[in-house]
Amino acid sequence: MNDNPYPFSRRRLLAGAAAASAVTLTGVAVAPTAATATPVRTTIPLVVRDRIATAALRAPDGTVAAARFQADFHARLAAWLAFWSANSPRAWSAPVQVVGRVAPAGDALTLHAIRYRRDDELRAGFAAGRRDASHAATLASLHHHFPSVRVLPDGTVRVGDGPAGFTGTPGQVAFAVAACRELWGDGDATAARWAEHAGRALARAGQPADAASHAGWAAFTRISLRRGLGTESYE
Repeated sequence: MNDNPYPFSRRRLLAGAAAASAVTLTGVAVAPTAATATPVRTTIPLVVRDRIATAALRAPDGTVAAARFQADFHARLAAWLAFWSANSPRAWSAPVQVVGRVAPAGDALTLHAIRYRRDDELRAGFAAGRRDASHAATLASLHHHFPSVRVLPDGTVRVGDGPAGFTGTPGQVAFAVAACRELWGDGDATAARWAEHAGRALARAGQPADAASHAGWAAFTRISLRRGLGTESYE
């Protein structure tokens, strides 16, 4: 399957700027005024959306959930969901529902479920309360697209906006260790040597790379998604 990252980044524009230093006027140093000393931040309006890609957005109680998003975050979510779908089993339809809640600032999503259709039935490809391979696989897909992915005690996953890539955060390392153990059967995986263990999985998949590099992290999360959803075994 093709891996199509979308290198969006949140764009915040600043209108005006503080004076960097005193300005000399007719030999007299003039300090910046209050008006020039404080930068004025122009916020980008949030966009209202009731879908992510082709999937309807639903609240955890099942109601339609139009929400306010940062535009870049919504675009990144659409790219993530297309990636998740492209690496799911062929018998699954494209996702028809994403169940979750969007943060008031529009830059984070708490994910409860992803639903698709098969044999005219609505089924969950990911469900927060079901800690199985599909849960780990979906975490892999989210780590592929987002820098901040956190599993909450009830199994829901909070995703924060930002450019993708390995940064070495405790959350990324914890995911890598869990993926090595749960998806790749490497029970000896540890936080201290996680890259070595992830490297074994990459070599097994025929994609040797440093898992802590940008390309290696993208490859590791991709193959973990495919293994968890059962589209590749890499045996």
